[in-house]
Amino acid sequence: MSSNKVIIFSAPSGSGKTTLVKYCLKEFPQLKFSVSATTRKPRGEEKHGKDYFFFSVEDFKNKIKNHEFIEYEEVYPDKFYGTLKAEVDKIWANRQVVIFDVDVVGGKNLKSIFKNQALSIFIAPPSIEELENRLIKRKTEDEKSIQMRVEKAEKELEYAKFFDKVIVNDDLEVAQKELHQLISEFLNQ
Repeated sequence: MSSNKVIIFSAPSGSGKTTLVKYCLKEFPQLKFSVSATTRKPRGEEKHGKDYFFFSVEDFKNKIKNHEFIEYEEVYPDKFYGTLKAEVDKIWANRQVVIFDVDVVGGKNLKSIFKNQALSIFIAPPSIEELENRLIKRKTEDEKSIQMRVEKAEKELEYAKFFDKVIVNDDLEVAQKELHQLISEFLNQ
């Protein structure tokens, strides 16, 4: 296995990306999750440094000025997400493969930065209707926020063509098997 590889997961919110990332982390001990930075508030049981690095907008903008990000994006007004250089360096220093769970623009950007070092995977929902149902079942957001995410998801699906592989997450077991084979091949290159 050559070092300094990355695996990029992107998907519209509600596609099941996080569930699939957790599966991959359990199946492949050489993978290490890259904790993203954000300015959004923690949801539920999320912890700083484990789920995300939670920063104020001002702190995030200072990190941008100091060139501390590999990539970043303002997803919604004052809702920034980004990948810290120090996080990736720390994972590679431990001879592990970085696994990213990022939005579609971040995924496309990371693929263009890491090129052949990266396997980029787009997780697609079976349909927009199913995606909306999943977001409603989460019970983490109000109706207006859900509608905003569904509208954004319709645009995000257009990004699938920029990824190495698209996996439709209709049946979780099938998606997991597909991922297992795909990642095994990539790690053994």
